[in-house]
Amino acid sequence: MRNLIFEEPHIKAPDYASSQLRYAWESIRAPVIIPLLKLAVILCSVMSVMLFVERVVMATVCAIVKVLGKKKYRKYNLDVMKQKLQRNQTYPNVLIQIPMYNEKEVYKLSIGAVCGLSWPSDRFIVQVLDDSTNPILRELVELECQKWIAKGVNVKYETRRHRNGYKAGALKEGLEKQYVEDCEFVAIFDADFQPDADFLWNTIPYLIENPKLGLVQARWKFVNSEECIMTRLQEMSLDYHFTVEQEVGSSTYSFFGFNGTAGIWRIEAIKDAGGWKDRTTVEDMDLAVRASLQGWEFVFVGDVTVKNELPSTFKAYRYQQHRWSCGPANLFKKMSREILLCKKVSLFKRLHLIYAFFFVRKIVAHWVTFFFYCIVIPACVIVPEVQLTKKIAIYIPATITILNAISTPRSLHLLVCWILFENVMSLHRTKAAIIGLLEANRVNEWVVTEKLGNAMKQKNNARPSSSKISWFRILERIRIYNPFRVIKRIHPLEIIVGMYMLHCAIYDLLFGQDHFFVYLLLQAGAFFTMGFGLVGTVLPN
Repeated sequence: MRNLIFEEPHIKAPDYASSQLRYAWESIRAPVIIPLLKLAVILCSVMSVMLFVERVVMATVCAIVKVLGKKKYRKYNLDVMKQKLQRNQTYPNVLIQIPMYNEKEVYKLSIGAVCGLSWPSDRFIVQVLDDSTNPILRELVELECQKWIAKGVNVKYETRRHRNGYKAGALKEGLEKQYVEDCEFVAIFDADFQPDADFLWNTIPYLIENPKLGLVQARWKFVNSEECIMTRLQEMSLDYHFTVEQEVGSSTYSFFGFNGTAGIWRIEAIKDAGGWKDRTTVEDMDLAVRASLQGWEFVFVGDVTVKNELPSTFKAYRYQQHRWSCGPANLFKKMSREILLCKKVSLFKRLHLIYAFFFVRKIVAHWVTFFFYCIVIPACVIVPEVQLTKKIAIYIPATITILNAISTPRSLHLLVCWILFENVMSLHRTKAAIIGLLEANRVNEWVVTEKLGNAMKQKNNARPSSSKISWFRILERIRIYNPFRVIKRIHPLEIIVGMYMLHCAIYDLLFGQDHFFVYLLLQAGAFFTMGFGLVGTVLPN
């Protein structure tokens, strides 16, 4: 039946305007499209193998470390170190920094959790670095600080008249205060992070025991992972980061990046590395790389977790991922020469930083996900002259996916959704990585990730009784789906890529023999879903 409707195109001069596009396509297909597509397949295949090898090596090392019990922090006896600290009562002075910017939903949570830490009250200082531009919010944050000061906690409320350097600038100026001179360590918590009361007891002993240790990094625990499907999928990606990437980097004495929060630094290490710098949007990674090149060691303590919030709106998540993808690529460009020429660390560590940490994980991982799975493979469907081998197109991606997903066993049933979601996000990560490498527009864009805190819970608690619930829902939906709000939620790039993949899926369904249309239809649907803003939490106000 389809042969009666669709006929194979023939190259001939167009008789009608509607056939001009097809004629142009057939004219450039053989001399231009096919050679370029073959080259793209080769390049993407090489990148896929690079990513595959890196993932398999990390999974193998992680398995060995777990089976043999060789996690770096396990070589220390934490209980003995705690007892020694209590017996000697030589508690070091600790500075705790909480940088924030218009954090109206979460500022009480972080300040309250930090002020509740179980450490001698005369041995720690809580420094609230408030860059908020809202004067009313500044007053509220200051009042919260005054409340804890009245309870005997040493809280310093610091503000600036500018936002120079953003977070890095605030942290740098905070360390320059005179009252910080007696502090030996500094713990950093973003405004939505809530450490347990024993956080300092579970981290500082490592720094006291090993004078070469510059950083102790704790793991994140997500309090809102159940809020929506998008937060569940984020949890899968971040669980892999902590369970595999951070653990392997810590246990093999190579390198792992500071996560920017939920960690405690030796102030001497920060100074030795040159202090905080605002040249990229990943000041935390920048500092960690420079400190590592000075010979400082890091340890990741996976048993210590700090509660925090995942971005639950698609807009907030896109901005976060832009910063997390653009910054490392930009830092890679700026520090590659410095890393290669550094003589204070081994050649292995330098090559690990350049190749594995930066190039494969921060560049190749994004590019191969988008260009190969979302552009090249669909293109091969409509250009069957270019053949794809199953090992490259199916088996390698499947292995990489499984190795990523096993870090979150409770979400294995969401594996397909996670694949589709990550492929869509690779569009933004790839674009951000290119911007970082080229130092193009938006390279230093810093948008603070929006946090909801208890806003959604308070909204739910404030809803009217059941007798009025139906009218409330109608009015709420009218507000949510206001035409002007809907337009703001539309993302053209996702829709364009979705249309491209849908076209390739239909072509494969009609003319193809490899059943790629199943994947293409699902992926096109994912691009449309996110392109029209139908993912994440929808805020009515």
